[in-house]
Amino acid sequence: MKLFRTTVILVLASFGFSACAEQTAAGGPEMTVYRSPTCGCCGKWLEHARKSGFKINDVISDDMDAIKARYGVPEKLASCHTAIVDGYVVEGHVPAGDIQKMLQAKPQVAGLAAPGMPMGSPGMEMGGRHDTYQVVSFDKAGKAEVFAEHGDNR
Repeated sequence: MKLFRTTVILVLASFGFSACAEQTAAGGPEMTVYRSPTCGCCGKWLEHARKSGFKINDVISDDMDAIKARYGVPEKLASCHTAIVDGYVVEGHVPAGDIQKMLQAKPQVAGLAAPGMPMGSPGMEMGGRHDTYQVVSFDKAGKAEVFAEHGDNR
């Protein structure tokens, strides 16, 4: 009887270890990224996100305005690509570290945005130029607050 119980415990434990290994092998959080077929910087940002552990579903769209409207991206915060991760919207060249920080904190926001296309942000590297820029969080009503600041003066 003792041998049977030990065997059952070992078998059940091995299933638990297998599940953990599968989760690790699958990679980090899944992120769907919508981007225009003509934008080169978006591909560089995707690579940044992949290297930071995100599992990317890359979706090419000829109607980015419709994508932004569907996910409630305020016009004043728009950039070139829109991503969805764990129910949050990520607009533009937001550093992966900021996204990870948001996912850990789970704030009551719609998402994060790096408005425009700031030089020196991930995917927008231009030699040594690094503009100072803000990543903002925004809610469904479009209200934005500074989430992080980046650039030469930070």
